[in-house]
Formats: sequence, structure tokens, C-alpha cells
Amino acid sequence: MEHNTFASLAHFRILLIPVGSISRGTFDQWAAEIRTLENIRLSDIPPGTKDEKARFMPSPKSKGYLRLCFPTHPPPSLHYAMSLFRPSHFSLGVIGIASCSQKDSISSITAEFNAAVKDLFPPDSIYPLAKSCFVFEENDGTTNLNLGDHLPGLVIIPSMMGNKKENIETLLADLCSNILAEFSTIFTTLESSLGNEYLNASLFPSLPSLADFPQPLVDDEPESLLRLSSHNSQPELSPGPLRRGSTPILGMKRNASAGAGSPMASVRQNTLNVPITRKRQSLIGATSSHGRLFKVLGDFFMLAGRTEDASVWYAEAVALFKTATDPVWYASALEGLATVALLEAWSGQGFQTSISASREPWSDISEKLDQAISLYSRPGPLSESDQRYDLLAYLYTVAILRLCFLLFATWAAKGWGPLAFTALMHPGPAPYVPPTLSHPDSHLPGNRDRLSSISGITRSQMASVIAQAHGPWLLHLGHRERIVVLETIAYLYSSLGYHRKEVYILREVVGCIMDLLVCARAENGLTVASGIMVNGRGSGDSGAVAVKGIERSAGNESVLKLVKYICEVHGIDLEAVGFVNSASGKTPDERSVPQDANTDDLQENPYGWPELQIGIIREALAVAEALPDPPSVAQFSLSALKSLYTALSDDDQYHMYYTANKALTAARRRGETRLIGYWSGRPVVSIELLQPPPSRSLVENPISILAQRPGDASKLSQMTGPFLYNPRKSVTARGSTLVVTDEPLEFVLTLHNPFVFDLEIQDLSLSTSGVAFDTKPISVTIPANSYHPVTLSGKPLEDGLLIVKGCHAQAPGGASREFFLPLATAEEEEFRLRRRSAVACESGRTKYGGLDCRPGKSGKRHSTLVMTSSSRRSIPKFLECTVVPEQPLLRIRWSSLTHGAVMLYNGEKSTLRLTLENISNLPIDFLRLSFDDSTITPAQAALAEGDLSIYDAYETEYQLINRPVFSWNQDQENIEILPGRKVALTLTCTGKVGCTSGSVFISYGYLHRRHSTLSQPPETFHTRQISYPVLVTVYNMLECHNMDILPLRSGDYESDGTPVNKEMLFRDVEEEGWCLFSIYVRNTYGLPFEVTLERMPKDTSPASTSCIVAPGAMTRLVLPLKKVKLAEEITSQAIPMLSDRQFVVDKTKLSLEEYKLQRELFWYREELFKRVRGCWREAGGTRSGELSLRQQRITLPMLDTLRTETVRIQLDLFRRDGETGEGRSPILRKGGTYYPAPYDFIYLRARIANLSFQPLVLMADTAIDPADHVIQEGVLTDIPIGRLESGEVRELETPLCFVACGRFRVQVDTRAVNTATGDAVIGTATLKVAVREDNPR
Repeated sequence: MEHNTFASLAHFRILLIPVGSISRGTFDQWAAEIRTLENIRLSDIPPGTKDEKARFMPSPKSKGYLRLCFPTHPPPSLHYAMSLFRPSHFSLGVIGIASCSQKDSISSITAEFNAAVKDLFPPDSIYPLAKSCFVFEENDGTTNLNLGDHLPGLVIIPSMMGNKKENIETLLADLCSNILAEFSTIFTTLESSLGNEYLNASLFPSLPSLADFPQPLVDDEPESLLRLSSHNSQPELSPGPLRRGSTPILGMKRNASAGAGSPMASVRQNTLNVPITRKRQSLIGATSSHGRLFKVLGDFFMLAGRTEDASVWYAEAVALFKTATDPVWYASALEGLATVALLEAWSGQGFQTSISASREPWSDISEKLDQAISLYSRPGPLSESDQRYDLLAYLYTVAILRLCFLLFATWAAKGWGPLAFTALMHPGPAPYVPPTLSHPDSHLPGNRDRLSSISGITRSQMASVIAQAHGPWLLHLGHRERIVVLETIAYLYSSLGYHRKEVYILREVVGCIMDLLVCARAENGLTVASGIMVNGRGSGDSGAVAVKGIERSAGNESVLKLVKYICEVHGIDLEAVGFVNSASGKTPDERSVPQDANTDDLQENPYGWPELQIGIIREALAVAEALPDPPSVAQFSLSALKSLYTALSDDDQYHMYYTANKALTAARRRGETRLIGYWSGRPVVSIELLQPPPSRSLVENPISILAQRPGDASKLSQMTGPFLYNPRKSVTARGSTLVVTDEPLEFVLTLHNPFVFDLEIQDLSLSTSGVAFDTKPISVTIPANSYHPVTLSGKPLEDGLLIVKGCHAQAPGGASREFFLPLATAEEEEFRLRRRSAVACESGRTKYGGLDCRPGKSGKRHSTLVMTSSSRRSIPKFLECTVVPEQPLLRIRWSSLTHGAVMLYNGEKSTLRLTLENISNLPIDFLRLSFDDSTITPAQAALAEGDLSIYDAYETEYQLINRPVFSWNQDQENIEILPGRKVALTLTCTGKVGCTSGSVFISYGYLHRRHSTLSQPPETFHTRQISYPVLVTVYNMLECHNMDILPLRSGDYESDGTPVNKEMLFRDVEEEGWCLFSIYVRNTYGLPFEVTLERMPKDTSPASTSCIVAPGAMTRLVLPLKKVKLAEEITSQAIPMLSDRQFVVDKTKLSLEEYKLQRELFWYREELFKRVRGCWREAGGTRSGELSLRQQRITLPMLDTLRTETVRIQLDLFRRDGETGEGRSPILRKGGTYYPAPYDFIYLRARIANLSFQPLVLMADTAIDPADHVIQEGVLTDIPIGRLESGEVRELETPLCFVACGRFRVQVDTRAVNTATGDAVIGTATLKVAVREDNPR
């Protein structure tokens, strides 16, 4: 970069080289100290002698400066052809920097310095013009400083010297004085006629040697050398004569010209449109123009700091070049004028004039450079000896870059001014960065636009000028010059914000560097493929010894860093896969990312142009392989697979995968300690715990259930809550899984391989926390483009909480990496959805241009939104397992069922025996049974839906609770089963229509175990459960129909020839207070059954009726029942629910009377089924069972018949006997009808009893039909009876006389007075009378 600064033509170059055993740090320290002296006043330079060598010496009162530049590398040897054309390009002086101690020899340092100078410069070069060696003393004055007179040019700087900088400045001034004196010697040679002819003999001439001067000219006419005249002015030239034996060029060896006689042949294609002419004949001795001489004179004056003289001679040279055909020298003179204009502006001489002009102040300089560029591009016809396309291309490119630096410095400095001058004059090895481009926001587009607006120079204008420097002519340049030019172009593009153009140029830089690397290895006998060098012979020679060459890795990191930057600009992350230090297991180069970011996943939508990215990836791999750097080869290949796998073809994926494997193998063989990180994205998609067999599953129970007796309410477990829907129930059910200590667990991991090759995972294991978990890693190969399930097993070693966070995955030759896999909870899904929405909203709201569209750049814009949403995110939840202490294990050893099947009649009961065996080492002290059958689930579903009526819901719950299919004696639950012992259980199986299958669940556990500490006992205990399935077949052979309750009359049982069983049935039955229960039973089976109805002994004597129902027949069974009277407290109760389920209001809208009637029907029906029971027995067999009557409904007439009256009235007829009438004789009664005689005075007696539970005030009404033929005493209506207490009885007698024969009907009604229902009839009795003449009196 130092060669391409704008003011390089005015820089006084002094080469700094290390001498002796000085260390790199010491050399850099003193070199930096010397570089601080960028300018030396002309007044500080010693004037020297006043002979011909004083031509370029400054006067003591000069006000200018010498602008020093201190490179550390000399120019290429091929450039020494431009020694006279561009002296500023070469090192005019050499300063050796050495360090001296007691052990060092001054003479050896001097010898090494002279040898180094001789090796650095060609033997025919006129440079350096002066040299000096600075020896810095290390110790405190112990070095011998007596140099004598035999070591000229060597200066020792003592360590005790206080101000070394002033001393160094004085030494530099002396060195510059010597160089300026040699300028006079060179020019004296050139201003002679012969020197001028040599100067014009070729495009890039050299000084003539002493042998080239004619002898007579030298001996006889020493003063005959022509003096040069100026075209417009006559400055003092003061030429000095050449004398015999003198050495015009500082006594240095001179050979043939390096220009015309150069052995360098052009090997590049002509790209500058230079026409080829025949070889130029020798022009020595012909009259030549003085334009080139004036141009060289201007160069020397500008290097000497005398800008005014330089401007005059450049102008003279330009005036002559306009009329001559010498475009290359013409262009160089124009560059000199442009540089002089900058120097004058920097010194303040031309600044006022430039800012007062109407044009831009830099326009004149720009125009001169444009003209120079145009002249360089058309150098005119050249002879074969002048076809130095490498130098022409270099001059053309440097001129373009000079114009670029002019525009760039003016643009960056916000216009023409001191800041721009500083940037243009900066001679340092690194470019000067103005403050406008060094602050943190300088990369923003707004800052660049502001600079363009202020300076008037646009970025596109500068980019178009920079583009002129890039072309095929760069191939003519040497590798070093090409790299310097390309780096300069890349730097300018980067500063302007054109990063894609920058990396386009940097790709060529990398190519140049790799060409140098390959050439260097070819020279050293190394091959890139094998890295094996044969000592002294070819690899095919027999007897050769193969020696592995020492690979130097110095500089590899810089090249790889450049390659990574190129890929980063194109959207390729070559560090997507990092390295892991095998010792620490940490990734120092892995960038930290948020845990919730999707960074472990593969990039399915990569940024950029995939075809271009793939090509760049191939270039990066080629560079890494050519270095060689196996770890980088593996990293680049695997990073490309991770980030660009969707764009890579199948062949590319295979190639990169196997290239990475070979590179990793080579790296391990060469002692690489780092491991490559896991690269194939997130391999695990899901983790699921395989549920253990049902016999090993655990259930957590509260201690409180031990105090409860297990009832049949467990069948209603789905409705045990007070509400139909309980949102907390599902949350409780999603608790952690229960596992047992030291019992194996199996986890199913679903792995994903998106690549076209089989992906091998060397070690795959679970990532857990909490209690200790013993697991062994496995190796697995995932097929291409597939999801692959894998089972990992392990066992917890202690009780506690086991958290499964994810898995550890390790690829072959890589490091293990942990992948977290949180549970997909509702909160997690909501957070991800909210984050995606925020990012999508932000990305859609703002459009980014250029490289800001890259995910890494644009992601920073909405990072605030993501962090805001992340702050509200809850802690991720992982798969949790609660590890409980060891549990016993039970199995069913024997069953009394054959093939696990049972066949029953409806209502039949059978016995089932199970033998249990404890096969664990722990005892079992808790045993509890529960049952399930095929009728429970439909019933529970119907109850849960809530569409059943109140009656149906009650009957469904009654069937579930009171008529289970399976039951057992709960007294056996307190038994203890020791390890290895057996126990037998007896169960009862009841036939139930609709049941096809059932299961017996046996819950058991070890409850009273010893605890290791005296801590508070646990609130829960754990049980296991085994099940025994049973296949059930139930035959429905008897059906009940048409249940009815009828009033009981004396004619129903007072008949002749009544069977004995009927007499026994009606033996204790009275006409009043009894009713008749009847039902029809149908036999739908193929065998006869004996059906029995039993009257339960409840305030009555037991009774029963039986009959045999033939197959296909239907039989009616009747049974007398005593009427029932239920208290109002019972009948007013709501219809109960047998479970704790929420009461569902019936959808039918009933009135209060209807609700009251509904409840009375329900409670009297329940009382009826308590008094009547049905059973059956197989005719001629032993099988028996219960006959269910609960499918029958009770109606309102049945209720009126079954319910005891409020007031009971008993009517009868009698006559009085005797004179006093106290005697009574009954009237003939038969079949419930009385037979009195006509015209006989009889009495109607009404016996009224209050059967209610409260006192009543009653009135009676008597009605006789037909009433016209009956004579009565007193009134028949509104007969007051009075107040009757509960259970009190009163009699009412009415005299009657039937005056006609016939049938009469007598009815007595009682009414309650002052009741809530008014004067309603609450008791009625009817009497039948048949009056005939032949009736006894």
C-alpha cells in the first residue's frame, strides 16, 4: 500500500533493514521510532561542499521539507529498469538497524550490513545512493565505541543517550545530504550529450558506463559537454565535467543497460494496445530531445523538496513532450505536476488560489491524472526491446490508483482541505484512515451519502475510476505488484461500502497468493498432494529416501481469515461448525447464541445465490487443501453441508462429506488436538419415554385413601368432581412419569438425516440431570433422507427427580455436543409463535438493501423485539420422571377359569378364584381390587353427556354401583404377601345383560417400609397394578313386562276351591290397607325356569308366589302387598345422585305440583322394590339368580293404589235388636255386596280413621243412588265429624230404609276443613246393596 499513495513521487525512500542478531521486536521498536520522522526541514540538512554536488542541496534558509518514507522491502528486481524513469520508486538510501552488546563485534556487524545491502540490490543498480548502519547499544556504556577510521557509515547510539530522537534526526539529515549530493553526480552524467542520448535510447533507459564515453572526448575536450537550455526559462544547472578516471556513479559497478539490453522477455499477452515495431537502431550519437532530461531533473528537485524548481522543469518537459512522441514520459511528467500541485497546496502556497477558482480545487490535478492515464494506455509504437508490458501495466495501474486516492481522500475529508492533504501525503506502511471513516457509524449508508453530498464526489464516480485499474493487463504484473494493486482496489471498494466488489477482488488476491505458494513448493521439491520430498533424487528413482517435508503454517491463518471474510460477504458461514478443545471440552471459537434461537437446526433457506456460493465454497476448499490445512478443510466442508445442504447436489454432498472425513483423519494423524464440533444440525426431533408394561406401571396415591373403604363409587371415578368439566384435572394428569429405582427405562429418540448419504453418529446418549442415571452410548447410522427411531436404555440409581433434557451426539472424529429438547407445551408454542410473528412483522416493515439482508445483519435490527419477548418467556420444561424407591412385583399364578371365559344367565352369580405370587424381594402389605366391564364405559359416557333424564341417570348409577359384574370380599385386603409366597383370592361374578368382557385390577404396594431418616412420613405412596381379563357371556332368558298395582277386593281371594298356596298367600290379607302387585314374566330361552316373587318381611309376614315359565311362554305372577304411607319429609326430597357428580337440571319445565308428584312416584317406587324381590331357578337344575324388576315404571294409578289413604272409611250395614236397640246383627254379605230386605229399618255405619301424620277437621257427605227409593233419618251432606288426631277413629251411623227392591250404591266422602288445598275430598268409601224380597230379615 505504501507504493500507491498519492504523493509517492515526492517521498524520499530510505530502506530499513535488520542487521545482525537483532530481534524482531527490537527492530520494530527502532523502526517505529525512525518512522516518526516523516518530514525533515530543508534548513536542517547539512549544505555540504559548494562544488558540482551542491546543485540539489537546500540553502540554509530554505522553508521546504524532505518527505521521508521508510519501507522495509526493496522494490522488485525487474523494476530497476525504471531507475531513471521514476527514482522515487526506489530506495535512495539504506539504514541498517543493529543491536550491539558486549559479545557483538562491530566489524562483524559492518560486514553483515554490507553483505545485506549487496544482496538486496542488483549489481548494476545505481541505488542506493547512500547507506548507514545505526547500532543501538543494549548495555549501559560497556560497548567499545572506538571505531577508528576503518568503519565508515556505521554509527553507534549509546543506551545512555537521553534524547535519541534528535540524534537520529541529525543522522538522517546527514544521510539525506549525501543522497542529494549523489543526485548531482547522476544528473551531471545525464546532462552530457552522451548521457542524454542514452536517456533517449530506450523507453526505460539506464546510465551509460565509463567505457561508453568516447576517449578523445574525454581526454581532449572535457569541457565540450553541452549545457542544457530551457525552453521557457534558464535555471542554473552548473554541470560538472567528466574527467578521466572519475566515477560518475559513486564508484558503483555499472554494466549494460537494464532497459534496452534487458534479458527479460515478455511472456504476457499485449493488453495495452501497444503496436510492435522493428528493433530500434542505436541512437547513440544522434541529437535527442531534452524532455526526458528535464523530467528527471524535475523528479530530483521534487524529491529534494524544491517544489518550485520541480514545477518549472516539469513544465519544460511537458512543453517538449507535446511536440515529441513520447507518451509514457509525458504521462510521468503530468503525474509529477499533479504531485507538485498537491505539495504546494499542502504547504499553503496554492491553497488560496485553488479555493478562489470557480472550478473544484482538485479539478486541475484530476485532469492531469486523467491525461496521464490516457497516455499510459496508448504508449505508442515500441520496439521489441521496449516491450516491457509489466512496467507499462504497472505505471498505468498506479496512475489510476493515484487518481482514485485523490478522489477518495477528498470525499472522505468532506472536500479539499488540510484533512485531505494529510491523507494524500501519508507515507506510512498502512493507509491513513480519516476520522470520518473511523467512527462506529461510518459504515452506515447515511454517513457515506452525507460525505458525497458535502464533497461533491459520488461513490459511483469513484467506483467507475477504480474499475479502470482492474483488467487483464494485471496479468503482466508480477505476483507481488498484482497483490499490492488488488489489495488497494479492495481497500477502496470496502471503504466505499461496495463489499461485493471488494470480495470479488479479494478472490483474485487469494488466487495470487496461492500461485506464489504453489510456485514456492515446486521450487522446494514439495507436492501438495502428498507433501513428500525425495532427498536428492526424483520420486521414481530406485534407492531414493523419502523424507516428509516440514510444512510451515505461518501465514495460513491470515489466508484462511481472508477466505472466511469472502464467504461471509456472500452469505456463507464457514464457521458454522466450530472447533472444540479436547482438553477442556469448550468451544473457544463458537459464538454464543440464545438458547431459544434456532441455531442448532440446518438452514433450509440460505441467503444469497446458491450457484455462486457453491463455487466460492469449492474455491475455499481448494485453498485450504493447497495450504494444506486439514482442520480448515473439514470445517469448511462440514459448514457448507450445514448451511447450504439444500442447494448442494448429491455429488457435492458426497464429496464434501468424504473430504471432511479424510481431512479429519489427516489432522489426527498430524497431531491435531482440537475436535470438530457436531455439524449436522439438531439430530434429535423428539424424545419419548416408552411406557413400561402394565404390570410394572406405577400409580401415586394419597395416604388419605387408606382411611376410606373402597366402595363401588370407583366406577364413577370419571364423575367424582363437583363439576362436569374440571380444567385442573387435565393439568394434574400431565404430571411427571413415575419410574422405579434400578429398573430399566427405555427412551425412543427420533433422529433426522436430511442429507443424501448415510449419517453416522459415533456416540449417542441421553442428557439428564437430577438423580444419577446409568446409560451407555450407542452408535447409530441414520439412512439418507429419513427419520430413524432409536431406543436408548438406562436405569436410575437413586430415587428423586430425573430430568431428560435431550441427548449428546458425537460424529466420528468430532466432539460431543449436547442438544436440548424442551417439551412442546402450550407456553412454548405460544412463545415461538409470538417470536415468529414479531420477526415477521419487523422484517416485513423494513426493507434492507445490499449486505444488510443477510440473516446475521438484519437479525440485529429486530433483536430488541426478540429479547423483549424472551424476557417474558417462562423457563422451558423438559421431560421429567419421578424416581420412587424399589417396589414389589406380583403376578397371577393360577385362575379357576378355563381360557379366561365365563358364561352366565342374567342375574346369576359365579365364583372366580385367583392365586397371586410375590416374585420380588420386598413384601406386599397393601392389596386392593377394582373391576371394570364393558357396561361401565357406555354408562359413564351417557352420564357425562348429561342428556339422560333424572330417572334414567339414577337407574344408570344404580346399575353401576349396586349391580356390579365383579365383586369380592373386602376383608381380604389386609393380607400380607411375603417375598416368594402365594395367596388365593375369591371373587364373585354376576351375570349382567350387555356385558361381554371385564377385567380384574389388583393394586398392590409396599406401604409400611422403613425410612432411612426420621423425617416426616410421605403424604403419598405408590402401587402397582396387574389385571386379569375375563371374557363374559350373559344370556338374557327372562323378561319382565307390564308391572301393575291393583286394589285388593274380597272377591279376589274369597272363592271356592282356592288352592292351598293361594290361601297361604292371602292368609293375613285384609281387604282394607292391602293391594295386589302383578307382573308378567316371559321366558325367551330354551329351558324352563321357576320364577318366584317374594314379599320382604317389613311390618308384614313374608310370603312368596312361584310358577314355572315354559320356554316361549309368558306367565302372570301376583303378590298381595300392604299399602305404604311415606312421610312428607321423604317424598319431598329431591331425586338423589349416587355419585358426587354435579346435579343437572332437567330440561323439561315442570310446575311445582308436577315436581312434587315426580318425587312421590320415585320414592314410592323405591319403597316398592324394597318390599318385592324376584328370583329364578333353573327347573331341574341348581343354577339360580336374581330377577331384576328395576326396568319397570310406576304410574299415577299405581301410586294411588299403593299409597295408604289419608282418611280411611269402612262402611257396613247392620240392624239393631231388642227393645233398647243396643244389640246388633249383621246384614248378609256375599262377594262384597250386602243383601238387606225391603221396608226394613237398618243402619249405615261409617267408621272414619285419620291415617295421616297430622290432626284433621273432617266433614262427611253421603250419597245413595238411586236416592228416590231410600228413606234416611237426618241430613246426608255436610255432616260434621270433628277434629281427629293422627290415628284416631270415629263412627258415623245413619238410619236407612229401602222402600223398593233393586241394586243401590252408597258412597261416603270425607272432606278436610281449613287446609291449604281447601275442602277437597280426602277419603271415599263405597258400599253395594242388593234389596230383594227373599233376603233374610
